[in-house]
Order: sequence, then structure tokens, then C-alpha cells
Amino acid sequence: MAPKAAKGDVLQQKSPAEFFADNRTIAGFDNPGKCLYTTIRELVENALDAAESISQLPDVDITIEEISQARLNKMRGVTSHDRIDEELYQDYETEDAKQKRLAREAKELEKLEKAAAKSGSNAAVDAKRRELEAKRAAQASRGEKTFYKVTVRDNGMGMAHKDIPDMLGRVLSGTKYGVKQTRGKFGLGAKMALIWSKMSTGLPIEVTSARRGSSSRSYYKLDLDIQRNQPNVHESKLLDNPDGWHGAELSVVIAGSWTYYRAKVVKYLQQIAVITPYAQFNFAYTAEDEKNSLALRFARRTETMPQPPQATKHHPSSVDLELIKRLASATSASSLTSFLAKEFDCIPRDLAERIVAEVRCDPSTTPADLSPKQIVALHDLLHQLRFDPPDGAHLSPAGEYNLRLGIMKELRPEMVATHQGPVGVHEGHAFIVEAAVSVGGKNIKPGLNIHRFANRIPLLFEGGSDVVTRTALKRITWSTYKINQNSDKVGVFVSLVSTKIPFKGAGKEYIADDVEEIQAAVNRYIPNVAAALFAVLETVAEQREDGNAAKRRRLEPDHAQVVNGVRAGEVTEAKLAAKLQEHVEQIDVDMALEYQLQQGITDIAKVDAHLMPAAARHAYGPEQHCGVGVIRMLRAF
Repeated sequence: MAPKAAKGDVLQQKSPAEFFADNRTIAGFDNPGKCLYTTIRELVENALDAAESISQLPDVDITIEEISQARLNKMRGVTSHDRIDEELYQDYETEDAKQKRLAREAKELEKLEKAAAKSGSNAAVDAKRRELEAKRAAQASRGEKTFYKVTVRDNGMGMAHKDIPDMLGRVLSGTKYGVKQTRGKFGLGAKMALIWSKMSTGLPIEVTSARRGSSSRSYYKLDLDIQRNQPNVHESKLLDNPDGWHGAELSVVIAGSWTYYRAKVVKYLQQIAVITPYAQFNFAYTAEDEKNSLALRFARRTETMPQPPQATKHHPSSVDLELIKRLASATSASSLTSFLAKEFDCIPRDLAERIVAEVRCDPSTTPADLSPKQIVALHDLLHQLRFDPPDGAHLSPAGEYNLRLGIMKELRPEMVATHQGPVGVHEGHAFIVEAAVSVGGKNIKPGLNIHRFANRIPLLFEGGSDVVTRTALKRITWSTYKINQNSDKVGVFVSLVSTKIPFKGAGKEYIADDVEEIQAAVNRYIPNVAAALFAVLETVAEQREDGNAAKRRRLEPDHAQVVNGVRAGEVTEAKLAAKLQEHVEQIDVDMALEYQLQQGITDIAKVDAHLMPAAARHAYGPEQHCGVGVIRMLRAF
């Protein structure tokens, strides 16, 4: 009789959803606070992709609603019971310990009251009382967790009604497969939010969506069956769409921690606004205690969007054996020659014929009929031959205009310089590095402030290991550019776009320093923009010292036009001063409006107001400045 297999020896299988539920750190779901941050990030980036895919200027609304344990229990239909045995709970406090604590608090308060009587200020006493009240409230809450309803709404392409369950409720199903620059690859982040919702609250998500031109909206309430990796639909219906809205709105209730990740969420929103100045973001955090609520608006500052990234073909130097096998079995090409020319980048027909001859195959061989040995031979040959590098036309960098505008909009630096490098190649995948350096700005800490982006996504974690941080800190001698990296307020911005970002680490939060091609590109372009910035600083310094700005140098056409106007007497000092004053006043108005919008004052609008002069002959009086504009009174002669 065969021995009975030990329980641990039984072969088991896990679904993809179950695997990621057990290893959620892979997708950035490390702890409740990081789960909240990552959920917001993934839903926002999906919203941007959905709008950009149809060349729609993105409008993204993000709402976070704080939910107490008691309220969550009502939503789940769970009855809250009083405790029977207090000693079972983690926050149990013996009567003796309680009395000692109360006596200690009373003594501390009495000491502060005596000091206040001498100084005449009760500020310290009031602060202590608030602290004690907060502690007692926390004790009364008995360590209850806090939960959050995260809702993100966009104006993108929307989802087809029949596809919504699989798009959201089945891990590793998606529309982003192939060789293309994308913010995400498998749609895993949004599905991880569903998995975390199921694990932490048990509540389904709610989805509303409509396609452009649709007369109806799709509504779903669903969750994800983790063991089977399939959607579980609770409710599905079609609603009227009278206003013609298109886009998607997703709401998910999860466990989280706002207190410790508030700064990260705000920083993420600011940086995503930097790299996408053509998008508008409205953010609202609603706390159960209203004084802790927060409202922010990151306004759109341009309607110029980058061209959407295009799908491309596999470069022959980037393929592996399994990929060649899959391509050969799926292609519609009827011969090996046409297969190479059709399915691979940088292989024209004449080169395909030469490759087939080199691999010693019959040109008329059907790709699906290639033997394993022939596939191995073809793979080895493709990695030995010389091919033109991909041209990078399929990539979609932010562009110097958008990068500069985003930095100016969000950080208000005194000076900024940008540069976009040429196309580089890493393992057959094209990449482009954009870099910027700024000096000064609002809410900027002294020293180097490094901002990293990958495929127009802000990277906020694990910066110490990233190629950008290491380059900025160790490989650049900032003193060469008259910049003190310890005291000057310097912003360093590096954006990398590629069909394959070489992330390191489970959370895909940094690009390691071991990719020589990217390391060289970053090391080249940050000094380029630093040098450009220094040239501006040096020129300004020279002009201030000797007053001589007549040095001949090559000028841009618009700059040359101004210089020629000065020589011809058409551009005078008075005109320049007036234009400068107008520009400064406009910035003041914009900054005031931006501040009011971020404070939640939305019932304002920026308009040009004009008064008709009462007399034919008139003049302007002195300017009257206010918080949001400049008024010049009319005077009649």
C-alpha cells in the first residue's frame, strides 16, 4: 500500500487574484496608509489615460470621505454590540492604571495653570486641555479603525457596458498589452483596490460609465471573487444620460490612514499637475470632523496636450524565445519573410529576405510551422545582427513647453530651464529623457528638491536608490554652475518615457542605477539644463555689474524682432516698462485666483471689465491695487 502523502506535499494552485491578494506589496499595497495612497494614484492615472486616449482635456474629480467604524458597520448591516469582557481587548486599562493616569494628567494641568497665572497667558493650558480631550476621545473610540470612500470621476472614453465586469473584476485582463508607452500595463492597480476593498471592508465597488455619444449610462455594483479570479456582479442596470456625459466614476470603500499619508497624497497631486498642466484636478477630503476637511484645485493652464503614444512593433533585439513562438502562431503572415517584415520593427522586406537566407529556412515556410529548433536559431540570429534603433516616434513625452509650464504653475520658481534629449535605446526599447532645473519658488525647501517621473507618473518612494537621485547628488558638481546644493532652493525634474521602464523593486517606485544607457542620459541632460540656467544667471549678473548688454549673440526670431524694434526706435523703455507692469499684474491676479480656488472659493470668475469714457478726451488716473485686480480711474479733460 502506497504511503499517504503528507498534507504539505499536496499540489495546490492559486488564481492570479489570489496570488496578488497574498502578495499585495508587489502592487504598492504595503499597509493601510499606502493602500489609500496607491488607490488614489491608480484611479487618477486610469482617469488620465481614459481622457488622453480620445484627445480630451482631462477633468478629474477626486473625493475622499472619512467613514468611522460605526458608520461602516451600518453600511455593512453589522450590529455594534457593547463589550462583555473588557479584558479581552487590546486597549484594556486596569482601574489602578486609569487612576494613576488621571492623577498624572491633573498634576500636569495644575502646573501649567500656575505658570499661566504668572505669565498671564492661558495658551499652554488650553493646548494641554485639547491634548487631553483628544486622548480621551481616542480612548473612548476604543482603537477603532478609520475607513475611506474614494471616488474618482473623469471625462474620458468610458467603458462598454458588457466589458465593465471583466475590465474591473478579473486580474490580468486589460487593454494595454502590446508595445506601447502606458502609465499602467495590466490595470492591476485598480483591481488591487477591489481586492483590498474586499479584504478590508467586504463592500463592493460602484461604477458608473458612459461612452461618448451614448444616450445611456452603465451602472454596476460588483466585487472580485479572489479564489476564482472572476467578477461577482451584485447589481447591473442602464440609466438615462440626458446631459450626454461621457467618462467613468468609480467608488471604493477601503481601510486606510489619512493622517500619515496626507502629505504624500497632496504632493502626488501637485506633481501630477506639474507633468500634466493641461489637466484639471479637483480634490476634496471630507472628514467626520469638518475642521479637518480639505479642498484643493489644480487648475488647467494650457490646452496643448502631448500627442497620444502609439503602439509599435517589437524590435528584433528585444524579443525572447517565447515571444517569437507566440508571434509566429498568431500572425496572419503566410511566409517567414512576410512574418519578419510585418511583426518586427526595423526589418524592411529586403532585410527580411537576407535574414531568412542567413537562418537557412525556406522563405515560403509558414510561421506557425516553424520547429522549436528553427525558432531557437531565429532567436539567436536576431540577437546577433545589427538593426537600426527604434526612432521613438511612438513615444509621448510631456514636452519642454508642458514641463516648463507645469513647473511654473505649481512651484512659481524665479528661473527654470528645460531640455529634452534625443531618443535612446535600452534592450531594444526606445526612451526619452526630459530634464529641468529651477531656482526658488513657493514652499520649496533649501537644497536639492528632486522630482522623478516615469511615463508621466510621479515617483515618490524609494528615491535614494533611483538613478535620478544618485546622479543629482553624486555625479553633478553643482558648484560649477554657481549653485549651492545645500542652501539654494533648487528643483531637479527628470521625466523618463519608454515602452518599457526598467523599474526595480516590488512597488515599481524607482529606476535603479544599473541601466547604463539611462544613467548616461540622465547624467548628460541635468548638467545641460543646469548650464543653461547658469548662463541666464551669469548674463543677469554681468548686466547688473557693467550695464552693458550689447554683446552680440545668436537670438531666437522673436528675440531678434524685439532687438530690431529697439534699434528702430519702435520699442522704447516706456513701452517695455508698461508691458512688464502688465505682465506682473496679470501674474498677481492669477496667483490670487489660484489661492482662492485652492481655499474652496469657487464662485469667482476672471473677466475683463471695461468702462466707456464719458468724454471724447480722457486720461487714466493712478492705479488702485486690490487682491484680485488693478483699477485705473478715468479722468476727463
